[in-house]
Amino acid sequence: RQIIRGHHERFDGTGYPDGLRQEEIPFLARILSVADAYDAMASDRAYRKRMEQDLILNIIEGGAGTQFDPQVVEVFRPLHRDHQIAPQAPVD
Repeated sequence: RQIIRGHHERFDGTGYPDGLRQEEIPFLARILSVADAYDAMASDRAYRKRMEQDLILNIIEGGAGTQFDPQVVEVFRPLHRDHQIAPQAPVD
């Protein structure tokens, strides 16, 4: 429950619902925050097409220390680079 509740918190404390910052945010919520942001950008939406992978990585890296835990971003980067993280193929 705390993981789901905390995934909209921001590393710098400006998120919601509780304004938690840094290690106050459960670790798994910090991971989920990056995963959720990636999924939102890598997926087609009704209002826009999915973003290019390089742009997604730039946005996530740009959020390190403000929106995202820098340590989580540091682990995400090589996984993304090595294509261990990729958008899911559409399900028919």
